[in-house]
Amino acid sequence: MLHPSQFDVSEAWLAFKLNETPICTDSDGDFDCIALMDAASGFILGNAFAPAGEGEPSMMEVRRLLEEAKAHRRELPQTLILPSGQFDRTLAAEAERVGIAVVRVREDQLLVFIREARTSFKQHFGGGSVQ
Repeated sequence: MLHPSQFDVSEAWLAFKLNETPICTDSDGDFDCIALMDAASGFILGNAFAPAGEGEPSMMEVRRLLEEAKAHRRELPQTLILPSGQFDRTLAAEAERVGIAVVRVREDQLLVFIREARTSFKQHFGGGSVQ
């Protein structure tokens, strides 16, 4: 089982979907919020929005997200941890293009990292808590 104590700051980042249900807007449709987090510190390095059902942001949004995240420590991580079956197109491809190794794990192995962020997001935007 993965744990934040296994990593140094900026060694590994992980990407995950913050919301359980789509974020609805009147003018632009429904979206998912994708977060990028430092695995050691739990610090959210940035986020990007993707049209609900598409699974991940556009390549332009992914590049912006990685640059925004890099600005925090002026370096990219060695590893990007992604939930299996998610972010297969743009996020994985761009990470590999810039020299970041992509590792896939079952989403339940990421809960120790992401549960608090999801709970906070849900409380702020949708009430309740995440189990």
